[in-house]
Amino acid sequence: MKTMRSALVVGATGLVGFSLVKLLCESEEYAAVNVLSRRPLDFTHPKLVVKLCEFDQIADKDIEFAHEVFCCLGTTMKKAGSKQQFEKVDFEYPLTIAAIAKNRGVGHFIVISAMGANEKALAYYSQVKGKLEAELIKIDFPRLSIVRPSLITGDRQEFRLGETIGDKVLKVLNPILVGPLKKMHSIPATQIALAMKVIALHGKKQKVAIYLSDELLEMQMPIIEEKEALEEEEVSFNWDKYKEEVLSPVGIEDEEVNRKNENPNNRE
Repeated sequence: MKTMRSALVVGATGLVGFSLVKLLCESEEYAAVNVLSRRPLDFTHPKLVVKLCEFDQIADKDIEFAHEVFCCLGTTMKKAGSKQQFEKVDFEYPLTIAAIAKNRGVGHFIVISAMGANEKALAYYSQVKGKLEAELIKIDFPRLSIVRPSLITGDRQEFRLGETIGDKVLKVLNPILVGPLKKMHSIPATQIALAMKVIALHGKKQKVAIYLSDELLEMQMPIIEEKEALEEEEVSFNWDKYKEEVLSPVGIEDEEVNRKNENPNNRE
């Protein structure tokens, strides 16, 4: 019997987060999908519970136990307006949520970081992502999964010039990005969402695991489990044994009883 899981998704109004919420709601493995969001979602489902909150004021009571927390929070410098606001969304909020989740007994924290994340990187964006990863490791989750995609593609509500140009360039370059360069492939938001679900259910069991774009691109849900379960059920039901132990003995006993009833001299 499958364990029915609960999930908490933060950043569900973003490109990856929204795809992930729909995927988890439609999944047989998850019985409850909770979302922390600053605004309502354009999606409803019987499994889905959306709690509206301001991340500046988030408290312990806002986060309940979940088997996995999926952190999809992220913004851009242009949208944030300043380095201070950018760090709030991409560093402070995820770290606060992670600390509360750890105290709530969450065993697995899955976070979207970025390719090239490094505290000592030249690019400020990569520095912040690297600093977040380092602080999350210090929280000491039983399992921490860090997802480092390259350029994320999909239908965004807002126009992002840099990502639009990057998407067009990588569409041309993707076919020749092979071997070690494959981790630079652009990746659809829907595939990242699927990869995060695979990581939650079938990912690496080590304490800290990092997944790059090339690995994320290849991830799919295993299809062998249902087949194996059916095979095990067939093996466990032995038709030959059933015929020997159930059908044959009943027939023999009935004939013996009939003979004794017909011939009184055979009665004990």
